[in-house]
Amino acid sequence: MTLVRSDVQVRGLHSRGGCGHIGATRKGITVTNFNLDDFLPYQISELSRRVSAAFARHYRERYGISVAEWRVVAHLSQQAAVSVREIHERVGLDKPKVSRAASRLEAAGYITKVVSAADRRLVELSLTPKGEAMIEVLAPIAADYQRELDALIGEDAAGFRAHVAALNDALGARAG
Repeated sequence: MTLVRSDVQVRGLHSRGGCGHIGATRKGITVTNFNLDDFLPYQISELSRRVSAAFARHYRERYGISVAEWRVVAHLSQQAAVSVREIHERVGLDKPKVSRAASRLEAAGYITKVVSAADRRLVELSLTPKGEAMIEVLAPIAADYQRELDALIGEDAAGFRAHVAALNDALGARAG
């Protein structure tokens, strides 16, 4: 049996450990029936990229900060002083990336870095008045964007969020 799908010629159905592997060639390369567009991790990654990019233009245009810098500032807006380690653990950025973002934010006057009194090995970050002013401008924009996303999701926005939270918790428990 031979099926033709766009530029892929499928030459038969093989079973590799129950995977339903389809042997096919595309320009001399064997491919499978794996469909990246249907792969949930890919879908989530693309969604995350698009959602983040749409919001990033607000802080990038107004303040010239990157995604990593925004994540640091947003996290700092939730607590008075936070260590690089805590931000690393909370926002999923590696420590060097958090440190570089913090250094750029400090140079721009949005945060301060102080050696922790409780643990001299740690540096605590906190927002400056300039950083707090940035959050005061961006927080309502973020809330509007959240409502826009909820409207795009529709009636089941709360259910969608519950599923995302459950998946995040389950994967976090596996990793931890």
